[in-house]
Amino acid sequence: MKVILLEDVKTLGAAGSQVDVADGYARNYLIPRRKALGSSPANARVFENERKALAKRHDKEVQAARELAQKLAGLSLSLARLAGEDDKLFGSVTNADVAEALAKEGHVLDKRDVLLRDPIKALGIYEVEVHLGHEVRGLVKVWVVKQETAA
Repeated sequence: MKVILLEDVKTLGAAGSQVDVADGYARNYLIPRRKALGSSPANARVFENERKALAKRHDKEVQAARELAQKLAGLSLSLARLAGEDDKLFGSVTNADVAEALAKEGHVLDKRDVLLRDPIKALGIYEVEVHLGHEVRGLVKVWVVKQETAA
């Protein structure tokens, strides 16, 4: 079944594109959740009327993501972890830990948006990339410091 996407769908494409999907996927998921319209001349005209509003909303979202990227560039997170000799951590710092630290600073992001190639396993200063939507990425400085043990 051919559908016109009303919003960006990660696995299918961008808003406004006409894609071919399984009938059940269109009828049971995309159309009821208002993510797509069935492809017909009437729906194409309806979508053309909504295209300007979508473009305006998209521009607003991109601008908000860029502003957030600038805020995150000035942000420095400090994560305290237990470490042994040679500054190696007992455990590691993962994308979930960075997302949690960002949430404490007031920037709620999904842990899947924090892009760590490998978990951090040593003390130090790291630049962590964060996906903010609409192909906008930001960098956050993460300081992994030695946790003081209570004796």
